[in-house]
Amino acid sequence: MLTGSYDYSLVLISLLVAILASYTALDLAGRVTSSQGRGAVLWIGGGAVAMGIGIWSMHFIGMLAFSLPIPLGYDLPLTLLSLLIAVLVSGFALWLVGQPEQPWLQLLCGALTMGAGISSMHYMGMHAMRMLPGIDYDPGLFSLSLAIAVAASGAALWIAFRLRQDTPYVRLARIGAALVMGVAIVGMHYTGMAAANFPLGSVCGAAIAGLDSRWLASLVIAVTLAILAIALLTSVLDARLEARTAQLTTSLERANQELTHLALHDNLTKLPNRTLLEDRIDQAIHRVDRNGGCFGLLFMDLDGFKPVNDAFGHHVGDLLLREVAQRLSSHLRTEDTLARIGGDEFVLLASLGEPDDAVTLASQLVALVGNAFMVGGQELRVSTSVGIALYPGDGATREELLMNADAAMYHAKGAGKNGYSFFEQSMNTNARNQLQLLHDLRQALDAGELELHYQPKFAAADAKRVIGAEALLRWQHPRRGLLMPDQFIALAEKTGLIIPIGNWVLNEACRQMSQWYAEGRHDWRVAVNLSALQFCHAGLIDSVRNALEHHVLPANCLTLEITETTAMQDADASLAILRKLAEMGVDLSIDDFGTGYSSLLYLKRLPANELKIDRGFVRDLERDSDDAAIISAIVALGQALDLRIVAEGVETESQQAFLTGLGCDSLQGFLFGKPVPADQFMVGVEAMA
Repeated sequence: MLTGSYDYSLVLISLLVAILASYTALDLAGRVTSSQGRGAVLWIGGGAVAMGIGIWSMHFIGMLAFSLPIPLGYDLPLTLLSLLIAVLVSGFALWLVGQPEQPWLQLLCGALTMGAGISSMHYMGMHAMRMLPGIDYDPGLFSLSLAIAVAASGAALWIAFRLRQDTPYVRLARIGAALVMGVAIVGMHYTGMAAANFPLGSVCGAAIAGLDSRWLASLVIAVTLAILAIALLTSVLDARLEARTAQLTTSLERANQELTHLALHDNLTKLPNRTLLEDRIDQAIHRVDRNGGCFGLLFMDLDGFKPVNDAFGHHVGDLLLREVAQRLSSHLRTEDTLARIGGDEFVLLASLGEPDDAVTLASQLVALVGNAFMVGGQELRVSTSVGIALYPGDGATREELLMNADAAMYHAKGAGKNGYSFFEQSMNTNARNQLQLLHDLRQALDAGELELHYQPKFAAADAKRVIGAEALLRWQHPRRGLLMPDQFIALAEKTGLIIPIGNWVLNEACRQMSQWYAEGRHDWRVAVNLSALQFCHAGLIDSVRNALEHHVLPANCLTLEITETTAMQDADASLAILRKLAEMGVDLSIDDFGTGYSSLLYLKRLPANELKIDRGFVRDLERDSDDAAIISAIVALGQALDLRIVAEGVETESQQAFLTGLGCDSLQGFLFGKPVPADQFMVGVEAMA
């Protein structure tokens, strides 16, 4: 027998290549598992080439390390065939590792198939030497090499399947597994080489026409290392890209969750907002329709919240809202939903065993809010008004239920606050009427539906001499007809519409007065009532000045009437405003005098020109001696302060005689004329003249 020898440097290199190829296989298995569709196919294909070349090159370098005392070479077609077998076996292994599960039967079949493939690659490479006579194999070692190939393949498949997921220490585990797999693969190769016996006189048929082993080892090593390095680098970069993508995806999902939470929750109290509440109301409606039962909507509005904001600032108001939300939330059941839908309004969606349970729940809410709150070191007290709408019964949709609960809440406020009220159909009708009236009022100015009526004022000493008129607002509603101020002024003040309406009244009264002034009525004055909100508005002075200048009207032709209560509400601020108006030359009248709680000290300081006796005193003048005494005192006070005295509401001649006898300067009332449009006003004046 020919005795062979080994180049141990190449043997060591073959071991290193086997370990590197094993690690590459384990890493590529992870990429195959984490990919899907076309990406997985590409990784299997590319990985099969890289892994197959790695395994084949370990085998081929091991063969190049072997030498005999005769020239050796390798047949190129057979060598390439052994390489192809290695690539196919590697592809099969990667596909098998990429399966969702690895049952033992599948693992066994895979080990047999892969072991047979690796053995075929090895012995096909041995056959590429074209030895004459043929190689004589030791049966025992030959069988052992096959067994090692199957066992190593099974172990490799099992290890690769277990280490295919990226975990914190997976790379260290893969390095250790690669060492074991590399040793097993090299052991199979050199066991197969040991099984080969070469008879004396053997000749290598590929030594002359085949490949030259002198430069082939260096070429195979270089190409193999390059391919495995490229495969590993690609795998590492892809893994990092995948990890980065996963991180970005997680961040995006978290951001989407946060955005969804923000979109469905109130930013201040963290309670559900109107959007989420409406969705849960819809769910509750479907649940009751399907399973029966009932639920209630309890609409809560805090009583006294605005004074807290005004006194302590919006920061404290926000803290109070948070405390209210926290206190209410702590007493909720898990199936109930408490939402903040704006301002100081909260809505509780509560499942009920029976409708009467809403009474107990509403009483608890009122009691909870009624207890004192400690906010910013301040003890604050507010209450709540609760409106209750039940389903089924008080609405078929979430919109109707919310609207009806809101209407019931306003009814509770009107009934004295700090309580609750169940919805009734009449509330809805009133609420809709008010809403429609508000909608119409917003359009009334632009539509030219507002108009002024004028009630004449007469000199008390000469009941036929007109000295001016009071401008009174009317609304010619297209459907409801002529509306008096008490039907819409409160709504205008509540919504702030009183400011543009008041400016229009000022401008229109000055326009009419300028026309009368041009007609020679130089001794007339037109009186305009100012609401409390308009009087406190920052633009009042400019509005008065602009109206006078626009219509070229002397300032003393305009009298502004403010109620005694308005003037005394903030006496110092009122004094500053009235002084600016007085400096312009505008007449100032204290209206409804005697009905408030005046301070005579402040009254003396106010730059007023006249006092107007309230009609309430004049109406009962003939039957109530107290009213006569009060009127006498008012007249005496006004004369002492050098103020003109005007009495309104004069309806009888005896009232006229009494007031004239007391010394009133001017009178107005139905006895002399009702409020009428400007053209009718002049007709009446000319008739009396």
